[in-house]
Amino acid sequence: MSDLFDFDKPDLYAVMGNPINHSKSPQIHTAFALETGQKLEYTAIHVDVGGFNQAVSHFQGHGGKGLNVTVPFKLDAWKLADTLTDRAKRAGAVNTLVLNKNGEIVGDNTDGVGLVNDIVDHLGWEISQKRVLILGAGGASRGVIGPILDKKPLTLSIVNRTASKAIELARLFSDMKDKETQSIDAGGYESLTDQQFDLVINATAASLHGEVPPLPDNLLAPDGYCYDMMYAAQPTAFMQWAAQHGVTNISDGLGMLVGQAAESFNIWRGIRPSVAPVIQSIQASM
Repeated sequence: MSDLFDFDKPDLYAVMGNPINHSKSPQIHTAFALETGQKLEYTAIHVDVGGFNQAVSHFQGHGGKGLNVTVPFKLDAWKLADTLTDRAKRAGAVNTLVLNKNGEIVGDNTDGVGLVNDIVDHLGWEISQKRVLILGAGGASRGVIGPILDKKPLTLSIVNRTASKAIELARLFSDMKDKETQSIDAGGYESLTDQQFDLVINATAASLHGEVPPLPDNLLAPDGYCYDMMYAAQPTAFMQWAAQHGVTNISDGLGMLVGQAAESFNIWRGIRPSVAPVIQSIQASM
């Protein structure tokens, strides 16, 4: 029978990036679909730099319903979307596209929600009324600051090797300061002397190169938390630094990866999958 009359075909979703061969997204979304009884097919698509818009158009033309977008195309996706959610506008980047039947493309960003849900719901840590520090002022930081501020930390500080970048990022979110979040400040790493934090989030790529930003020894308050947005089979350099400094609450970013995927899945399918079993299964396979 012709494909025209094959109403039983699975809905098509994919992740686009470059490189993409190590993506865990197909494994994650396939597990979500099995758990929730959704009929869909999720693949990883390698896209050449400069070819993102064409790749999306081709995927949409073949009936694609939604896309995840990873490095280096999050800004391209932001520019391509006809409509942006408020959190995508804030983030300045898009990692989730909804491809509507009428041709409209809606851009969203689930990175920050994925991070916050992992920290609060999965790990059981606190953000509310805590002193939070973010290391790095690139796209990874900008994507998560809004949802962190929604949880009303006592203070939020951003540090970066180039202090001006951190200061600009803090300025972008300065309107979110209120009675509960007393300050949103920024500077270079040298500004960290004599300050202590309850939660430190590493949003730099330093861990991928086995490096740790220049951090003072007394950075963490007693019972503090350290979270690395990167993940690997072994503890990252930042996680090792935290353990060497007596921190016991330490996590990598695998739960954030699964969490942002769960949020994307919910946007597309209207159903929220369980994250814990998927995190465990990926950890086992690593």
